Amino acid sequence: MTEHDLIRGCIRQDNSCQRMLFDKYAGKMMSVCLRYANDAMEAEDMIQDAFIKVFQYIGQFKFEGSFEGWIRRIVVNTAIRHLERKKMKFKDIDDHSQHAPQVDPGAYAHLGEEDLMKLINQLPDGYRIVFNLNVIEGYSHEEIAEMLNIQAGTSRSQLVKARKMLQQQILQLQKIAV
Repeated sequence: MTEHDLIRGCIRQDNSCQRMLFDKYAGKMMSVCLRYANDAMEAEDMIQDAFIKVFQYIGQFKFEGSFEGWIRRIVVNTAIRHLERKKMKFKDIDDHSQHAPQVDPGAYAHLGEEDLMKLINQLPDGYRIVFNLNVIEGYSHEEIAEMLNIQAGTSRSQLVKARKMLQQQILQLQKIAV
């Protein structure tokens, strides 16, 4: 069955097509939710809400561009709305290391994807969300500002602080490894 047929089946509310679509995309989209959630249970809530919206609005898909991208956008927006309900705040963290040393490029070579994701997940909510939206999802600061109802400058500031915090965490790991 082609993706087009699968989408058409979901528009007709064919349960088997809905199941196939969920099975095809749930794993990738769960990893998106895990980047925004504080734990696996929260990510499961996000993915469930997101797929409810996917099936609710699938008739609005125009068959232009990537269907996976369309789903990803719903998942990201659902995750953000979920965090807003938790009253996520973009607070400034007291940053005493304004002149943090630059990270040796070799430090990244020793980190696996899973290690890096753990470090990202340890970031404060505001830092983590902006980092994910900008660096991983590719949204501009203006888009992020609109999505999160913040200023573009706040988005930029959160990203700079997130990167600095990640650099410090990587340096700490490098010191421990030596």
